[in-house]
Formats: sequence, structure tokens, C-alpha cells
Amino acid sequence: MARIKRDPKDVEIANQIIKAYQPKTAADVENAIKSAFAPIFEAILKGEMDAHLGYESNDKGSKNTDNRRNGYDSKDIRTSYGELSINVPRDRDGSFEPISVPKGSKDVTAIEDKVLSLYAKGMSQRDIADTIEDIYNYKLSPEKISKITDCVLDEMHKWRTRLLKKVYPFVFVDCLYVDIRRDGIVKNEAVYVVLGYDLQGYKDILGIWISESESKHFWMGIFDEIKSRGVEDIFIVSMDGVSGLEAGLKSIYPKTVTQRCIIHLTRNSIKYVPTKDYKEFTRDLKNVYGAVNVETAKENFDKFCDKWNKYPSAVKVWKNHFDQVEQLFDFPSDIRRVMYTTNAIESINSSLRKVIKKGAFTSDDSVYKALYLRTKELHKKWTRPIRNWALILNQFDLDSRFHDRIEKYMY
Repeated sequence: MARIKRDPKDVEIANQIIKAYQPKTAADVENAIKSAFAPIFEAILKGEMDAHLGYESNDKGSKNTDNRRNGYDSKDIRTSYGELSINVPRDRDGSFEPISVPKGSKDVTAIEDKVLSLYAKGMSQRDIADTIEDIYNYKLSPEKISKITDCVLDEMHKWRTRLLKKVYPFVFVDCLYVDIRRDGIVKNEAVYVVLGYDLQGYKDILGIWISESESKHFWMGIFDEIKSRGVEDIFIVSMDGVSGLEAGLKSIYPKTVTQRCIIHLTRNSIKYVPTKDYKEFTRDLKNVYGAVNVETAKENFDKFCDKWNKYPSAVKVWKNHFDQVEQLFDFPSDIRRVMYTTNAIESINSSLRKVIKKGAFTSDDSVYKALYLRTKELHKKWTRPIRNWALILNQFDLDSRFHDRIEKYMY
């Protein structure tokens, strides 16, 4: 490996620290750097004061200002090496506004960003406090952590009401459950996550809603809100068998196709299948909904029913909803694959579940806050459109049900 080149200025600073503190061990080195931190900050602040006044402290010449230095204030700051006390210079008229350590700020580590990042990854307040103490050697109370995370509430509310794209070819609706303490009683409530793919094939979480109801009126309200935020059209919605969802959706977007989620149907059916048969059962199912055409799907389904008739309740789930499997074949293969492959929403919900396992939340806002911070982390990773998006768009364009709608929003 080639030798690393060092800036001569850095080498000179290191030599001065070694000469002054004579460190012998790695711990001595850290202590030496920590000891040097306060003088470094004070030197920077003195330089800022020189620039503010327009002359250095030992300048005896004439001045262009009546303002003068006026001693020092002591200030405790938090650094990556723990808490330090520094002397901050004052001026007579109080107009000095330091940049390196702003007035009212005691944190020079951007610890707020670190707390928000840890919170978004699903860490509890206690774990965050322990981690910060281990790394930075100072304590944050649960109240302080809560105050830091509460700073995103305004941002979160703006995100929940932001304008959306005009059209989403695919929308997926799924549900999580979270414990919320209301009037001293912990209730397990549904959290609905709505994911969309825009016309460029990029993923976006359109919103997150909490509700104890699954009524038509609840879903009318959700989709009416989505419409008021700029969404004029949705081509296909994939959903679980949530009562009221389809009726509520159709009242706002009557041309939207609704499709039962194949993954949820699979989960509902394997409740009746012994674990030892899961793998073979689900493989045979994929030969049905993943067939090349509807005729082959029907043939494979007949074979499936004959083979697995020893689990009649499992087979019944599919018999009752085979119309949803047949509907898949109203679409070309690439569109069909997106409709039955719900890895995207499953992956999102798996990630969101990590932040709702912290115990009971105290309010709706505390739930929205935790999930919003997590969605921000997810959005950072969504830098590319989904696979084969150009083929999917072409298939929509060639379909008479969607051709005019594609032209309206693409050109």
C-alpha cells in the first residue's frame, strides 16, 4: 500500500500537541486532543472578534469603530470529545455574533442530526441516550431526546400535506399495527401505508394514516385527500381485503382497477398449511398466478386444487378469489408482474415495523413522527426507477384503457 501523504500544516500541529502533552498511549492522545480543543475554539473566536471589530487585540493604531472588546463570558459546549468550558469574547455594544459557536448554541457536534438518525433507525430513547454517552461522554435525558425529535413535527405535517404527482400508474395499500396509549388504555390500531410509482417509475410514499375504522367513508376521505393534493389519476391499486377500501376508492377514482394483493392471499391460505409444506405449496401457487397466460393458469390451478385438497380451507381461499387471479391476465406480463410482486411495500413495512416496536406510543403525532423519520431514510435509497420501467410504460401505452391517460400526462 502506498504511503499516505500528509499536509505539512497538520504534521506541524501534531508535533506541537505531542511536544506540549507528551502522550504515551492512545488514551493519552485522545486526552491531548481534548485538552487542545478549548484553546483552538478560543483562538477561532478571537479571530472572529478581530474580523468583527476590524482590528486585532494588540493594535494600538486608530480605529474605525467606537466598539471595543469587553472581556469574556464562560460557556460550556458539547464536542465530539465530551463537554468543554471555553471563554467567549464580548464586545461593548453586544453586536458580536460568533459563527463557530453561535449564541444560544452549546452543541458543535450536530448531535441533533445524530439523534434523529438513530431514532429513524428504530432505536429507543434509552438506547439512544446510552449510545450518545458511550461515544460523546455526556448524557441526554429522555426529555431532551424527545425535544430533539419533536423539532421535525412541523416538517412532518408539511410532508403529510405536500403536493403529489398528477398520476400514479401503481399504488399499493398495506397495513401495520401499532400500540397507542389513549386515556391510560393501550389500543392496537391500524396504520395504513400508501406507496405509489410515478410515471417515471420512482417510488414515493404518498401518505401514512392511522384509523380504528376500515369503513367506506374513511377510505373516501383518504383518497379525497390524495386527490386534493394533486393526484388526478391512479391506474391500478393493489390492496389487501380491507373492507370499504374499494368502494371508497371508486367513489373518488372510478376508472381505477383494484387488485387483491397476491401476497396477502398467500398468507391467508398458508395459515391452514403445515410448516413442512409451505415451500412446495407456495411454489405451486406461483405456477398459477405466474403462468404465461390465463389458460395455463386455470390448468395449473386445477392441478393445484387436486394436489392440495388435503388442506381444503387453504384451497378455499384461492377458489373464493380466483377471479382476482384471472384479472391479472387482463394485463401484459410486465404490468402483471408488478401487480403480484409486492416486494416494495413489503420491504417498506418491514423497515417501518422496526420503529414501532418501541412500546406504546403516546399520541398519533408520536407515531407519525417515528414513521416519517424512517421514510426519510428510505427515500435516500430510492435513486432509480423500478426494473423494466420502460417496458411497463410501453405496455400501458398500448392498452386502450390507459393509452389516452398516458398521453395526457406524458406529453
